[in-house]
Amino acid sequence: MLGENRITLKHGAGGTAMVELIEDVFAASYGDLNAPRDDSARVDVSGPLAFTTDSFVVDPIFFPGGDIGRLAVAGTVNDLLATGAKPIALSASFIIEEGFPVNDLITIARSMEETAQEANVQIVTGDTKVVARGSADKVFISTSGIGVILRNGISGAAAKPGDVIILTGSIGDHGAAVMLAREKLLDAETVKSDTAPLTDIVLNLIEAGCEIHSMRDPTRGGIGAALNEIAKQSDVGMVLDERAIAVKPPVAAACEALGIDPLYVANEGKMIIIVSAADAERSLDIIKRQRYGYDASIVGRITSNHPGQVRIKTSIGTTRIVPPPSGELLPRIC
Repeated sequence: MLGENRITLKHGAGGTAMVELIEDVFAASYGDLNAPRDDSARVDVSGPLAFTTDSFVVDPIFFPGGDIGRLAVAGTVNDLLATGAKPIALSASFIIEEGFPVNDLITIARSMEETAQEANVQIVTGDTKVVARGSADKVFISTSGIGVILRNGISGAAAKPGDVIILTGSIGDHGAAVMLAREKLLDAETVKSDTAPLTDIVLNLIEAGCEIHSMRDPTRGGIGAALNEIAKQSDVGMVLDERAIAVKPPVAAACEALGIDPLYVANEGKMIIIVSAADAERSLDIIKRQRYGYDASIVGRITSNHPGQVRIKTSIGTTRIVPPPSGELLPRIC
């Protein structure tokens, strides 16, 4: 057994201490105890593959509604889903600061396994490095994922005039939760992160044959950044309806107090789904029947006017441009 309360440099040195760390923490939490300990995992797949990678440096690592482990798995799973792929396998690489509590690492690893089970995906390989105290901030995680593409043609470049924009729920929950937790601005957990894998939403839409053209999980930069990316990729315009975009009152209050537009605040459990107008209502009904989609709504439409630009009809009847963000409003949100 590991037999220590905190991570030391020897746990990243490749010797017996590192083997104990891998076996007692990671393999015990989410690994296959009978799998061969080779330098690569073997994964049986068939068909075209999607492949993605991401790194997570969120601060704090435990926040209302989740932690860095749940975030790492859900974030990579959702990136695969956004391409129309069924997630199959993930890797997880840890950079751990010397002195990090072992119990916290176990909690993170178990959270990753719970999220992976929820997403019906396996964590099959990984790596561990330990750096000297002060050379990192607690723990950083990098995850990569592969998935089998179930539907070709889903792309940020495939949105068409006349399409409908569906958002699977309220915006800004994750960014606001992390920001408030980091700055200790609320005593109670009034705002919780939406961090979640959206496997059921996407796979049920694909299985039902819905005519999906584009999907994007609006993480850093929020829906403002994600929709501008799609508008430019597809060379189309977008018109949003502000009244249809849900913002929970505590999130709206936090954003207003800090002078931040919730359109640009990160989400980690939402998906932008652009479908044909003919399939919009059916798609929305399917989404609303899923665990993380009950708050979904149609928030806008694709137009041939003002290509590459996103506009929004405000609640007072005016129209304004939603420009892409010029920088990162909230650092270390994911």
